[in-house]
Amino acid sequence: MIGRLTGTLYDKSPPRIGLEVQGVGYEVDVSMTTFCALPEIGHQVTLLTHLTVREDAHILFGFATSQERSTFRELIKVTGIGARTALAVLSGMSTADLAQAVTLQEPARLTRVPGIGKKTAERLILELKGKLGADLGSAATAVASGQNDILHALTALGYSDRESLTALKALPEGVGVSDGIRLALKALSR
Repeated sequence: MIGRLTGTLYDKSPPRIGLEVQGVGYEVDVSMTTFCALPEIGHQVTLLTHLTVREDAHILFGFATSQERSTFRELIKVTGIGARTALAVLSGMSTADLAQAVTLQEPARLTRVPGIGKKTAERLILELKGKLGADLGSAATAVASGQNDILHALTALGYSDRESLTALKALPEGVGVSDGIRLALKALSR
C-alpha cells in the first residue's frame, strides 16, 4: 500500500492533483480542505494517502493530515458510503465539525453536504458514534476550560454527553463554573 507521497506539485484541477515523485507522476484525489492547503504548482508537497483498488481502477486519495485520513477511513466503513462520498463529506466540513455533528447527533449539519440525504446522515451518525474521538473528550476541547468543568459536572450528575453539550451551548459567554452549572441544570430541568 502507498501510505505517503512527497514530490513536486505539477497539476491542480479539483478534486484531482498531479504529484511528481522521482520522475513518476501520480494522480491523487483530494478533499477541498486539503486542496485549499496546497501550495502553488512547482512546490514540494507531502500527502498521506489511501489507495483504493477496484476491478477497473487503482485510485489514490491524498490528505494533508493524519486526522483527515483516519476520518476518511472511518467514513468508507459506513454502509453505503463510498470513497467519493467520503471525500465529499470531508470537502463539505472539517473533521472537527463532522465529529461534533456526530457527537451532538445533528443530521441536519450533514445534509448540507451535497450527496448526503437525511437517511444517509442518520446512518453516518449511528455508525460513527464513538469512532471519531468526538465524544466527551474531543467535544470538550472545543470549549473553554471553565466550560469543561461545567461539562464534567453535568455528565457526573448523569446527563448524557449530548444533553450536557446542548445545555453548555445555551450558556452565556464568560459565565463562572458555579453559575454555569446552576443555569445548565435549570435549562435541563425544563
